[in-house]
Amino acid sequence: MTKEPASDLFGRRFNDAGFAVLAFDHRHFGESGGTPRQIVRFGEQRADWQAAIDFAAGLPDVDPGGISLWGFSLAGGHILRVAADNPGLASVIAQSPVVDGRALAPNALRSMTPLALLRLTGLAVADALGALVGRPPLLIPTAGVRGAVASLTTPDAMDGDRALDPDHRHTGWEQTVAARIALQMGGYRPGLHASRIFCPLLMVVCDQDRSTLPGPAVAAARKAPASEVLHLEGRHYAPFLEAHEEAVEAEIAFLRKHLVRADGVGERGRT
Repeated sequence: MTKEPASDLFGRRFNDAGFAVLAFDHRHFGESGGTPRQIVRFGEQRADWQAAIDFAAGLPDVDPGGISLWGFSLAGGHILRVAADNPGLASVIAQSPVVDGRALAPNALRSMTPLALLRLTGLAVADALGALVGRPPLLIPTAGVRGAVASLTTPDAMDGDRALDPDHRHTGWEQTVAARIALQMGGYRPGLHASRIFCPLLMVVCDQDRSTLPGPAVAAARKAPASEVLHLEGRHYAPFLEAHEEAVEAEIAFLRKHLVRADGVGERGRT
């Protein structure tokens, strides 16, 4: 997911509220470099977060102790691990985050037809093996309807277009990903690091979310020493749709509580 569709609605509001906002694309995606394109490597993406934190801390008029992270979906999971490794952060907002791939896998599998699962598995294995000998990635859609061969076919997976790009402004938005991600997601469990997140954490969960599920996020939040949980009515993309105002107002209030200081405001948002 590239930065404009995923962060614009929130980034603008954070900036209007007086916060400096730094948005970036993970390597291999959007305006960032890296070839081949559309490849997700979790460790590399977390390293991109670390690079963004370090860059922001060196900017003029930015308090290095006033940096906050904001991430949605997969990026929302990444920042849990990043926050655990960066005790100097001011706060973290994880919105509809991927917290525990092991818990999500059975739900994702139930949303697929047997034939689609078989075809996806074959493509994922072929993609992973092809990468070993330098072949171009085999790309699949990031979302699809049940029966399609796509990274995600849960009931709310197809809400993304109307949530993130309702006016079709982002004509260059490449909504594909290397198929090998299907072999990785089940073992990705950034929520296991929640107990090491000592800065304030706002976990934003959607109670009818069928993509990342609310339960794992709530369970992870309980392990974080300074966490709050914001429950929203709606599915995975509700913070961009019917629950947007509720979400953004709560998040701005959270940032004001933890970032505003006598000498000004600290920094930052992203996805």
